Formats: sequence, structure tokens, C-alpha cells
Amino acid sequence: MSSVMELTASQESHEEGKNERLDNFLNMDPTLSNTLSLSADTFLKAAMALKNQVVEVTWKGRGSGGGGLGTGIDPTVYTGLLGTAFTCLRSYEATGNRQDLLLSAEIVDTCLSVARASPRHVTFLCGRGGVYSLGAVVANYMGDHQRLEFFLNLFIEVAQEKALPVGPEEGGFGMSYDLLYGRAGFLWAALFLNKHLQGEVVPNDVLMLIVDAVLAAGRTGASDLPGCPLMYRWHGTRYWGAANGLAGILHVLLHFPLSEGDAGDVKGTLRHMMCNRFPHSGNYPSSEGNPRDKLVQWSHGATSMAITLAKASQVYPNDREFRDAAIEAGEVVWKNGLVKKVGLADGIAGNTYAFLSLYRLTGETIYKERAKAFASFLYHNKRKLAGIEHGGGFGADDGYSLFQGLAGTACLWFDMLAPHKSKFPGYEL
Repeated sequence: MSSVMELTASQESHEEGKNERLDNFLNMDPTLSNTLSLSADTFLKAAMALKNQVVEVTWKGRGSGGGGLGTGIDPTVYTGLLGTAFTCLRSYEATGNRQDLLLSAEIVDTCLSVARASPRHVTFLCGRGGVYSLGAVVANYMGDHQRLEFFLNLFIEVAQEKALPVGPEEGGFGMSYDLLYGRAGFLWAALFLNKHLQGEVVPNDVLMLIVDAVLAAGRTGASDLPGCPLMYRWHGTRYWGAANGLAGILHVLLHFPLSEGDAGDVKGTLRHMMCNRFPHSGNYPSSEGNPRDKLVQWSHGATSMAITLAKASQVYPNDREFRDAAIEAGEVVWKNGLVKKVGLADGIAGNTYAFLSLYRLTGETIYKERAKAFASFLYHNKRKLAGIEHGGGFGADDGYSLFQGLAGTACLWFDMLAPHKSKFPGYEL
């Protein structure tokens, strides 16, 4: 077994061990207690305090602006310093505090120097696409047109890389298709940029060539799977989740104008996944044919499917089955989503966004209340949960990162101020 596959298997096993419900661990069911529910003002104060703590640990504590931040820095949104910049931006959007905006810009500049020296990945969450698109959005908020132009030019350079639109019939140049490291992750960065700058900053004809390559690869990958139009492999495994699998790729594709045939393949793939849920729990496998019903999180399982199916329901409102399946996936998260971790990727913060997505889809207050219950539980148990994580082998930086740690919780609490405008960081637009 290769070192990459050993790491992947180890991570999945570790996640399964952490995924049992917290009421089994703490002998309580916190979602049933009205005393845990917090006000918007409490969420705001908690979010601001936690954001400051994240900045203190990940930025100021490492010698911000000086020589202390060097080659050892992780410049990514996912587990690195750029996630702190994203959190500061989310704080600015919620509070209007310009100091957060300036701090975000300062952190982006530090990440920029590191990311340009290691240009392997081009995605929003784990590559240059995140640095350049976030830098441009922050510059736009600042009204700094020269800085905006600088980051836009860098992003357009990436968009023109030859590997992005090359399909499987031409060799693919070894670039994957997933959200974390592949082409879907670059497409998401472009969507993020176009949305915030309110225009076609990255031309649609450029992006559609990449979309076509993603679709072509999916058809090739599904050639031996009757009834499933699209399938992808990441290091040999046909993952279903958001980070490296189908849920994330399909969610990105749903943001583009697809032909009838392409849309049919996306919908057909979603139906394949819906038909192959675990029959007793309603949860989704972590990969094609995987019999283990263990994970309920954004990276694997029902959480990302609830969000992706909610998006599919918005794009294809006449296909009621997607709305129904999104709601059913949300029920799985409600019953099993209080896990022993705090993060967006595999913890309670990420699971809470399933309810926020369903609230925006349906307008039903039950989902807002469920989100409030999970978010309030995080408030009351943050220290204990963070202690569990560090005891499980996570480093201090990961413990405060956006997707593995407490920065994601801060973003969630900011989103609780206006649930109808909430967006899962790096996933929803």
C-alpha cells in the first residue's frame, strides 16, 4: 500500500472512531434542552471572541509580519493561515469592522509569497486559487483597484494553465477533479470570484472548457458502472463525499449552465447515490460500494449530500426527489451529527450547515432551530470538544484552522446572525 493510501485509510479510520454521537460520550442529548439555545447577540460576541483567539494563535503568535512566518507556513484555506484570512473576511462581512478587512489583506500577502513558491495546486481550499481569489475579493472590499487588478491577473494566469481543460482522452496531465486538490476546486474559486465581483471576471467560455473536461472524465470513470453516468477516483478510491468525491464535484457542476445531456448525467449520478444509500440509516457511503455506515460529516456521508441535494433542488425545482432526499439526509444529520469534533470538515460546525442549507431551501423554521441547537451546543462544549481533538493527535494550528478546528466554528456563529444568508465556507456561494 502506498504512503498516500495508508494516510487516507488512517484518516478514515480515525474519523470513524471520532464519529459516534456525543450524547453517548457525555450521557446527554443537548439538542433537547431549551436552556442551551443562544441569542443572536451571544452568537455575535462569541464569534468575535473566537475569531480574535484564532488570530492570536495562528497569526500573532507566529510572529505576524516578521521573519517568524517563513517556509513552514501552511498557506491554505483548508488547514492553514489563509483560513484565518477567510475568517477575518467573514467577520468583516458580519460586523463591518474594517480592521478585520485590513488584517485579512495582511494575512493574504503572507500566504501569497508562500503559495507562489509552491504552485502545485490551483484550488480554493488547498492552492493558489484560494490565495488569488480571496486576495481579489478583499481588495475589492477595500476599494484598492491596483491591488484588485494584481490578484485578478494572477488568477487569470492560473485559469489559462493548459492542464485545466485537458480531458481524459488527452491524458489529463495528472490533475485530479476533486474539490480539495483538483479542477472542481479551481472552478469553485472562479465562481467565488465572479460572485463577489458581480460579473464575469473569469470568462464563462474559459470555465466551460474545464467543466467539459470534468464531465468527460466522469463519464470515463463510470464506464464500468451501469446506471451511474459520472464517477471519479482519488488515489484509486471512488469517493462520494465533498472533499475528494462526487458530492463536491457535482455541487460545483450545479452552478454552471449545462446542456440537457450534461444535466441528465449530473441528475442521474445523484439518483445513483440516492438509490445506494444505506437502507436502515439513510446515510451515504464514503465511497462506491463501501459497506461501513460510520461517517456523518461534510467530508463523508449525509451532510454534504444534504447540501448538494438542496442545491440540485434549487437548480431543478421540478425534480421533487432531490428536495425530498435533501430533507431525508438532514434527518440523518439531526440523529447522528453531534460528533466529537468541532470542525467544518468532519465536525459539528460542518454538520450544522446542513440545517442552514435546508432552512434556505424550505423556509421552515425547524431547520433554523436545529442549526441553533447544534451551534449552541458548540458554544457550551467548545473547550471539551477541542480537548478531544488535541488528545486525538491534532496539532495546535489544526485546532484553530478553518476546516479542522475552531475558525470554522467562528464562521458558523457569524452565520447564525442571519441564517437566510448563511453559506458553508468554501462550499456554498
